[in-house]
Amino acid sequence: MNLKFPAKFIFLFFLIHFSQQEDIITIFAGTLTYFYKMNTIWIVMPILIVLMFLLGTELNGKAFKNVIHSPRAVILGMVGQIILLPLIAFLIAWSLKLPATYFMGIMLIACCPGGSSSNIFSMLAKGDIALSVTLTALSSVITLFTLPIIMEFVTQFISHQSGTDIDLPIGKLLVQNIALLFVPLICGIVFRHFSPSKSAKVNKILSKGAFPALMILASTFFLQYPREIMDNIATLGTACTLLLLISMVCSRGLSHIGRLSPSVGRTIVIEVGMQNAAQAIAIASSPFIFNSGEMAIPAIIYALIMNVILLIYVFKFRYA
Repeated sequence: MNLKFPAKFIFLFFLIHFSQQEDIITIFAGTLTYFYKMNTIWIVMPILIVLMFLLGTELNGKAFKNVIHSPRAVILGMVGQIILLPLIAFLIAWSLKLPATYFMGIMLIACCPGGSSSNIFSMLAKGDIALSVTLTALSSVITLFTLPIIMEFVTQFISHQSGTDIDLPIGKLLVQNIALLFVPLICGIVFRHFSPSKSAKVNKILSKGAFPALMILASTFFLQYPREIMDNIATLGTACTLLLLISMVCSRGLSHIGRLSPSVGRTIVIEVGMQNAAQAIAIASSPFIFNSGEMAIPAIIYALIMNVILLIYVFKFRYA
């Protein structure tokens, strides 16, 4: 059977977990056919809510104490995440003369908070897991406010350069981010506080389903926008790879300047590099904000490249 990536990757994943090959094909084909007919926002919204709830169940007192006990590491991590990453993305998008839609898409992925899977990557890289959770949680809250500010500047810049009017409904963006990020995060924290044992069980279950869900989302995009992706894969692939590699190098430089330990330095590199692609997709495809599936394509490509490069980075230290 000749299946193209990433459909082949997802097929192999289900093959490991189920015994009947015919059932796998039926389930997989039926699932993608159903998702293909849906607006992407209705796929990504539940995924994003679950990911943020999952992050909330991982937060405890130790994570918040990091802000007090390791302020330098937290501050440098936030500088890399909130300031350096959007700046690098802007310079790359401008240098490559990306079309307005993809320029916005690249900026969206750079302005979003860290990905919820970063703590797993930090653990595999022998990093500081508590710091990883702290940085992800802080960036999720801080970007509620920095994302609209930066994206408003970007929309104004692109409108001026291209001569087209691009409107950013800041109020709707803020409301959607609060509903999809902040509320599930708080719910996860409260759930862990009052039911720690149940929270641990739920966390274990949700952690196993997060990656397959993101892969199904990526496959859906490849089915819905095959021509757009293939026509721009070289340019967007280059832009996403440069964004990830340059941000990793710069965040490593920040750690060196701050004289942080190697484990903390690896954690910051992972945190800055691993972005919440689901949020970028939700903003781009939301009918309340941009309502553009094409604008979400850079986030999909970045997510795929991000996982490959960061896995290589992680296993370099895992087996060192």
